[in-house]
Formats: sequence, structure tokens, C-alpha cells
Amino acid sequence: MSNLDLARWQFAITTVYHFLFVPITIGLSAMVAGFETQWLRKRNPEMLRLAKFFGKLLLINFALGLVTGIVQEFQFGMNWSAYSRFYGDIFGAPLAFEALLAFFLESTFLGIWIFGWGRIPEKLHAACMWLVHIGTLLSAYFILAANSFMQHPVGWKYNPTTGRAELTDFVAVLMNKVQLVTFPHVIASAYLVGGGVVMGVGLWLLHKHRGTKDSQMYRKAARIGAVVTLIAGVGVAVSGDIQGKIMTEVQPMKMAAAEALYTTQNSCAPFSLFTVGSLNGQSEKASVKVPCALSFLATGSINGKVDGINDLKKSLPAQLQRQARADGIPAQYSQPADAVYTPNIPLAYWSFRLMIGVGMASTVVALGVLWITRKGRTTLAKPWVWVGILVPLLPVFGNSFGWIFTETGRQPWLVYGVMTTATGVSNVGAATVLTSMVVYTLLYAALAVVEIKLFLDYTRRGADPAPPEDGSASDSEHDAPAPVSFVY
Repeated sequence: MSNLDLARWQFAITTVYHFLFVPITIGLSAMVAGFETQWLRKRNPEMLRLAKFFGKLLLINFALGLVTGIVQEFQFGMNWSAYSRFYGDIFGAPLAFEALLAFFLESTFLGIWIFGWGRIPEKLHAACMWLVHIGTLLSAYFILAANSFMQHPVGWKYNPTTGRAELTDFVAVLMNKVQLVTFPHVIASAYLVGGGVVMGVGLWLLHKHRGTKDSQMYRKAARIGAVVTLIAGVGVAVSGDIQGKIMTEVQPMKMAAAEALYTTQNSCAPFSLFTVGSLNGQSEKASVKVPCALSFLATGSINGKVDGINDLKKSLPAQLQRQARADGIPAQYSQPADAVYTPNIPLAYWSFRLMIGVGMASTVVALGVLWITRKGRTTLAKPWVWVGILVPLLPVFGNSFGWIFTETGRQPWLVYGVMTTATGVSNVGAATVLTSMVVYTLLYAALAVVEIKLFLDYTRRGADPAPPEDGSASDSEHDAPAPVSFVY
């Protein structure tokens, strides 16, 4: 493999791994804040116990997300120095805001929340977790702004004197139309993950504690998680539909790749749920299709035209090169060396379907959970225990498939239309990149073992013991100073 191939593999490994933790942190912080707020409103000790219990799971996830996130920014200089030099002034601005504002907000108030039990007023303590959640949202916004620039570069110009791109309009970068549709889609997906984690853990603990006085508490957790999953699932579908139309507008090849559509459909383009094709992907053997669905997804009309890969390969290169010349971009940055303007079609096709499929499966499971736990029921059939184990993973993997599609569907561009991936890589040997990739992969594997072990251990322990029946301890438990251990 070349240093380019290895750098791409390393970025894929570290990014996909890191993004396993991001949506859990965003979604779970909102769930924990909601539980604690509900306790303040109703003084239901079960809500306080759930806030503390899921708070522990949040902290485990936050710590691993923090460690793996540091590598992301580090490797831009390590493996992608040409890109960093060329676009660093633009790409670095939202990343700087993420680190200085959003991450500071998250870390500071998470620390206050951890050590503030019984030491600060209750309402202020609950507000700390909401501020942590706001910090995660801001962090996501700035990171997505940087990524949206790579999908649809705006607010910049090329300086031929310095040979670098310069930021001309930071607001345009933050209000990029790709960003405005990507952010709600990603956040809704994160809530889908948070709801899925609470629903799945609640289901598993409901089965484990069946017949005990805690069973109703875990039933409530499973049902709250299911409701959040359902609402978030609707948000994911609506925002995804809008995002598909913007994607078709700014990156028509990505939409064509998502459907493996080689021939332009002038109207009523079908969306294939499942297709078996030839090895080169250009002819299909069997397929299950929904008539006109692709036209609606891409254009908003069932009679909309959707360009195919073959036609785009004829028209897109001239269009992109014309725009690059107008922006003054040197040809060596903006023209793929091998004149390939298409991403990996099978990867785009299947990652797109897996993203949609596992996300929809989560909402179907949520409906099932609400049904089996209706009217105070706390007894689960054995298959639902396995569902409890599986269901948190579905939206997590759905998020990962979504990012794989988003990033690989942009290829061969690092910054769409103006800088190819091949020209952004560092001028280092393949052995150097391979060494760092092996180190990071082994380190991440060790961290995965730690994460899974801690998560499972604290999940098995469940929530803290119930307070006395008179409920008097619910207030005193919060007000009295508590020993500093893992969380408090």
C-alpha cells in the first residue's frame, strides 16, 4: 500500500472508532439531564437513581471519546499536512472554536456535575448537565461546519501569492447550506442513539430485576428510551430527506453512487431496497425497488430527474474544473491524477442502505418495547432480553455507516471539486504511516476492551439501591456531602 492508502485507512479506523462515542455522549447527556430535571419536578426518587446510573455510563463513554478525539486533530498534521497547509486557516477556525468554547463548556460543567452532588443547589446541579449537553451540541456544530466545508466549500478564496486558501467569510462557513441540513440530521441520530442505549439497558435490567421493586423503574427507563427513539427516528427520517435533496444539488455523483444509478432517469426513478449486481456493479441480477422513491428523495418530486453515473462522468469533470479555474486553484490540486471522478460504488450503495436499515430497525424495536411494557407489564419473553442487548448497537452502527457513506461518497475529493485526496497527504513514507496506524489500532483495541468491560460492569450493577419507603432520604441523599468515588 502507498502512504495515501495507509493514511486513508488510518483516518477511517480512528474516525469510525471515535464516532462510536460521540452520538452516545450527545444523546445520553440529554437523557441524564432529563432524568434529573424530572426528579426536581416530581421528586420521584426513581428518576434520581436513573440520572445517577446513566450518568456513570455517560462518564465512561465521555472519557473514551475524549481520548480518541485528540488523535483526530493530531493526524491532520501528521498524515494530511499538505491539506492542513492549504486549507488550515479555514478548516482550523471551527476546530479552534470547538476546542476553546464547546469542549471547555462540556468538560467544565461535567466536572462540576460529578463533584457537585450535595455541594451546590439542586437546580444549579441539574443545569450543569444541561450545559454539558449544550456543549456537546456546540461541539458537534463546529465539527460539522468544518466537515461541511469539505463537502461544499464556501466563504474562502485562493491566494496565489501564498499558495494557500484564505477565509473570507466565517459566517458563510458556519451557515453553509450543507451544514444546516447535516447538523439536525446528526443530532437527531445522536438522540436516536441515546434513546436506544437507555431503552436497551432498561430492557436488560428489567429482565434481570423482574419480580423486584426495581422492575417498575427499569420499565420506565425502557419506555422513556423507546419514546425518545421513536421521536428521534422521525427526526432522522425528515432531516435525512432534506439532506438528500441538498446532497443531490451539491454532489450529484454521491446520490448516483448511493443508488448505483448508472443511467440517468428522467422521471420516477426507483429506489432499490436490495440489489444483487455484477462484480463491476454495472448490471443487476435481482432487485427489489420502490417506484419513484429515488426521484422524491433526490428532488422532492416523483417526476424529478436523477442523473446517472455514466452521464455525470461526462459532464462533471468539465464543470468542476471550470469552477476550479474560476477560483484560481492550481490544476495539480483540482484534477484527479487518474481522471476517476466516481467513489467506490458498492461501498456507497451498501453503507447508505445499512445506515437507513439499522436506523429504521431501532424505531421498529421501540414500538415493540412500548407494546410489551404496556399497562405496567414487567415480564419479558426471552427474545426481548437479546433485543435489549442488541438495540443500543443498531443506532450506533447506523451512525457509523452514515459517516462512511458521507466521507467515501465524496471521493476522490478531499475538498469537493477543488482539492483531491491524493494531493492532501503528507510527504512521508508508507512505513511511517503504517507504524502510527498499527500503534493507534492496537491502542484503540485496548481502549475498546476497557470501554466494554467498564460499560458492562456498571450496567450489571444497575442503579443505586432504592431509598427508604418514606422517601425522606431522597432529599437528604442529594443534599448531604457524598464521598468522591468513580462519579460522586
